[in-house]
Amino acid sequence: MMYTLAEAQKLIEKHLANIRFPEEPGELYDPVRYILSIGGKRIRPALCLLACDMFAGSVDSALHPATAIEIFHNFTLLHDDIMDRSELRRGNETVHLKWNENVAILSGDVMSILAGRFMNEAPGAVLRNVNDEFLRTAIEVCEGQQLDMNFERRLTVSEEEYLKMIELKTAVLIAASLKIGAMLGGAAERDAAELYHFGKNLGIAFQLQDDLLDAYGDPEVFGKKPGMDIVDNKKTILMITALREADEKQKAVLNNWLKASGFDPEQKVAEVLRIFDELRIKDTVETLISNYYRSSVQSLDQLNTPRERKSELYAFSEYLMKRER
Repeated sequence: MMYTLAEAQKLIEKHLANIRFPEEPGELYDPVRYILSIGGKRIRPALCLLACDMFAGSVDSALHPATAIEIFHNFTLLHDDIMDRSELRRGNETVHLKWNENVAILSGDVMSILAGRFMNEAPGAVLRNVNDEFLRTAIEVCEGQQLDMNFERRLTVSEEEYLKMIELKTAVLIAASLKIGAMLGGAAERDAAELYHFGKNLGIAFQLQDDLLDAYGDPEVFGKKPGMDIVDNKKTILMITALREADEKQKAVLNNWLKASGFDPEQKVAEVLRIFDELRIKDTVETLISNYYRSSVQSLDQLNTPRERKSELYAFSEYLMKRER
């Protein structure tokens, strides 16, 4: 019997709950326990387990490496919250507000080290390759975050630059989770690479869809007003595409709003969305999302394993792409 995504998520949740971090110093480890206890879908480590299971590997042997991925992911969120001055994470107070910034920095540091320790629990036969994949990905995630911060200070960002940033910041960790799981399951190198491409392209499609949902999503579904990226001058794929496609008059309006201060947020969102609609930006971005989604599914099709063993990943990718708009 193969695991479902939900079953894999429960395995990870149980494993995380059983980890015993040191009690002292409390200021170092209490934030670690806190950030890991306030929720999260555990998608990345669950995908790692599914990929291992797909190739009939021992899921038990993948639990520590999968946990490493989840701890690393939460470490990045902890530090991102400091950089973004965020007040809430998963509906709860962020670590740097609940304690202070110095505590949050150091707790994040120890989480990155703990992640490495858990990854070192991978079986010896694949340990070197798994560690290499994990460390390369960890560096890329940091590169993606730096690019994202760089873009905040720039008036224009190219589509190519933006796609590279979201690949590094978001997609590569999803991709590596699948590839590491495949390696732990004994997959052939070609199959592990195809799973990586599946995860990378799906991760890019997922982030592009997040951009779209911020502008056009149903507030009843997502629990927030549309257009927050517009208010915050985020260089999302929508704004990048609009600036590229706009005529001189439209471009002037967009640039005025990007430079404006002391504005009415609702007016800004309404006027920018009007230009998006004039330029059919939604259609353009939906086409781009579909292209990445198709590429991801093609990689899954290429895996040298029976289709029924891939059914959870097909269902997962379809679910991500059918979120309400």
